[in-house]
Amino acid sequence: MRAWPARMGEWADGLRAWSDGLGGVVCSSGAGSEQGGRVGAELPLTGTTETGGQSGPRKPERKCGAERPEAPREGGGGSGAAEARRQDDTMAAGGGPLVPDSVLLEIFLYLEPADVLSAGRACRQWHDVARDEFLWKELFYRYYGVSRDVPRHPAAVSWYDEFQRLYDTIPCVEVQALKEHNDQVLHLSFSHSGCLFASCSKDCTVKIWSNELDISLQHSSNMRPYNWSYTQFSQFNSDDSLLLVSGVFVGPHNSLSGEIAVISMENFTLLSRVRNKPYDVFGCWLNETNLISGNLHRIGRITSCSVLWLNNAFQGIESENVNVVKRLFKIQNLNASSIRTVMVADCSRYDCPDLLLDYEEQLAASSTCPVFDLGSDSEEEETKPKQTPEPDVQELPDDGAVTAEDGLQQFFDDIMEGRVKPAMTETELETKVAELFVRTRTKPPELNLLPTDSDSNTKYLIFTTGCLTYSPHQIGIKRILPHQMTTAGPVLGDERRSVEFFDSLDHVIDVHGHIIGMGLSPDHRYLYVNSRAWPRDCVISDPMQPPPIAEEIDLHVFDLKTMKEVKRPLRAHRAYTPNEECFFIFLDVSRDFVASGAEDRHGYIWDRHYNICLAKLQHDNVVNSVAFSPVEQELLLTASDDSTIKVWRSPRVVRVQQARKLRPRKLLFSWLMNQKS
Repeated sequence: MRAWPARMGEWADGLRAWSDGLGGVVCSSGAGSEQGGRVGAELPLTGTTETGGQSGPRKPERKCGAERPEAPREGGGGSGAAEARRQDDTMAAGGGPLVPDSVLLEIFLYLEPADVLSAGRACRQWHDVARDEFLWKELFYRYYGVSRDVPRHPAAVSWYDEFQRLYDTIPCVEVQALKEHNDQVLHLSFSHSGCLFASCSKDCTVKIWSNELDISLQHSSNMRPYNWSYTQFSQFNSDDSLLLVSGVFVGPHNSLSGEIAVISMENFTLLSRVRNKPYDVFGCWLNETNLISGNLHRIGRITSCSVLWLNNAFQGIESENVNVVKRLFKIQNLNASSIRTVMVADCSRYDCPDLLLDYEEQLAASSTCPVFDLGSDSEEEETKPKQTPEPDVQELPDDGAVTAEDGLQQFFDDIMEGRVKPAMTETELETKVAELFVRTRTKPPELNLLPTDSDSNTKYLIFTTGCLTYSPHQIGIKRILPHQMTTAGPVLGDERRSVEFFDSLDHVIDVHGHIIGMGLSPDHRYLYVNSRAWPRDCVISDPMQPPPIAEEIDLHVFDLKTMKEVKRPLRAHRAYTPNEECFFIFLDVSRDFVASGAEDRHGYIWDRHYNICLAKLQHDNVVNSVAFSPVEQELLLTASDDSTIKVWRSPRVVRVQQARKLRPRKLLFSWLMNQKS
């Protein structure tokens, strides 16, 4: 007797051929095709077939590393349908099923999802088996390549519906290409209402777009009259009345620094301009009317001081008797590092997030990205983040009894008397002196910084920084207290003792690689970080020569409530530029998905819960930025060096929109009137 699995495979092949005849014509699809169909008779039609002489929108690759299942059409007929009717008639007449359910289920497990749905149209028995939860669970894990220890999405009703969600709601159908920019498009940002979005470009304009069924340009502001080189970042304030635009400002002697402009959305007038240095601080909103900018002061060749300022957006029209600027924090930088890429996280929603990513919490303790709590009373923990080649300076007492002058004198005496290694370069000596100085001139960190309840109005200032080299490899976190959220009060901020020049960081996350992108989840609970890893066990001896970085980009996820890394890094996208040419690639996060650009001419979409790549979105050059609509995650924008903004919608939305276009104008108008009434 032939082996049972072999016979099951033969039956499955025959059943697959039979289901093809039952389902009628099958649309050709796959990872490399631009036209797609649907998964099966009961999964929604994508609306991109080429029958009837009409071609649908362009479709990219849907699933990273796998092909889409072929999709049978609705309808069918022929001998397969006749056979299905005969089987139903036989069972209705009192005859039993020709194949037991258990055997039929085993056969269906050999089929692709499209074939299962086609076979389910044969008769009532086959339909019931084709909707079996165990069957779709197996098909889901097999088709999407999800690890078996990952549970079903907490909001999912069934495995069948979850398969359909991942297949049909990914914004992967290109519906429009916007080509109004004439140079590289660097950044995209939506308004909180989703009605508008802004784009920044190397052509030195910021453009405001109206997000309707067909997206159209509403306004364009040219920043060259203000001596800008290009625009690089934008952000709407919380009520969408103001737009923050960050750009590169060409200053005296062609020295590049940044500048922030505030534009009114009511009449598109420029309200104020704020200097921002270095330009890749970008800037961000703290609340409706106050924004954060940066400044950088050089102390030595590789030592500097970053000052973060709170600015009133209406500086040009406020009274002279009202403060329009206040210093937030002053932080010392070592080894040519500086503060960059600032953003603000609101802690008020931490206890009611949109999506919890805790099914792998037990793996967070073994994360490759260590997290340091600088607010700890433990002396051992305080020394962990200070990764310097010579530990002897770290052992100097830090009880406040030793002044900076006494410490420096003792340090030089140790060098002269041979108690420390004398072979020091000028760079190493500067770093040692700066480390000693900052230990006695820094305000202690605040304790108990983690939010304790959902009513907390605590906000975190998050930024990239470093301690070993100029390339950003750490994430700094500093809590902003309620009284610091306004420009009222002393211009220089909180009172300090005469010996306390600098603010300390509350938390530091070391990524062990070059950070090239950051983004917050909509509930601000999770921080997503693009980084290019350094070689394992690398040693940095010269801060001006960071380690080589990997081409593969790692997308890390950090829980800002616990300050721990969750899940394994997401991978698929790549970058090729070296350290000195590395640039920021903006990512975005929706309720269920996370998307990022890449240097490999694609945008990528992952599912946040299952940690899998779902789609690749093609451009003709580097993809610099992506942006989900905050009110409709089935709409995604991508911006590229090819000077194009592409609009992507899900197959489900495309189907609905095409169906509406086919309606008579009179009926459509009456439907709208009924909706209003």
